[in-house]
Amino acid sequence: MRIIASFIVAAALVVGACAGGGAASPSPASLDGRTFLSTNVQGHDLVPGSTVRMRFQDGQLGISAGCNQMSGRYAIVDGRLTTGQMAMTEMACDEPLMAQDTWVAAFVGGAAVTLAGDTLTLKNGDVTMTLTDREVADPDRPLGGTRWVLDGIVSGDAVSSVPAGVTAALTISNGQMQVEAGCNAGSASVAVTDTTLSIGPLGLTKKACVPEAMAVERAVTSVLSGKVGYSIEADALTLTTDGAGLMLRAAS
Repeated sequence: MRIIASFIVAAALVVGACAGGGAASPSPASLDGRTFLSTNVQGHDLVPGSTVRMRFQDGQLGISAGCNQMSGRYAIVDGRLTTGQMAMTEMACDEPLMAQDTWVAAFVGGAAVTLAGDTLTLKNGDVTMTLTDREVADPDRPLGGTRWVLDGIVSGDAVSSVPAGVTAALTISNGQMQVEAGCNAGSASVAVTDTTLSIGPLGLTKKACVPEAMAVERAVTSVLSGKVGYSIEADALTLTTDGAGLMLRAAS
């Protein structure tokens, strides 16, 4: 009877442990190619409106917390996230966001890490951060039927902002692309694959506008011609062709 009772108790403990969640220390392979966004932080207040973003790719960890981008190699050792010297961009931001960059870099290094499905949890000291896979927390918007508003203009390695008071946007539906080019508006035929747009001749109205609007229009029309590569992440659409590109956001 003692042997049977002991077996029952041991089995109950195993079942209880399995029912307790499934969170475990992740392997790099289980994180590779995934981006996680902070959805809850206990024991520390993030700057209002900010989100911690962590991207794992090919042994590299990229982190942003509202201001600069940090990146470097990472490993998971004995259930803890270890990082080497992290490279960081040097953008100037409001002081609370810059201080948050410093805090996040210190918090992540050495944090205990577990993964349960789409939920990544980091714990360091009295602070626990819960992050959710970006594809769940902020899924990709559909290409078709979404109004995409121009957010940035890419030329080589440089990205310029859209001048104040100028709006450019595009919407794709039923094989047609409706374009607000910054000054004039019009449309073109478009064929869509998983990674490219094949855009036909763009017909636009022909009114004159202020120089800033005309400059945006030239940038927009130079990209929206022929075969154009595209990618979508969450609410961001990026179009690229021959060293130039457009960065757009889904209209809310």
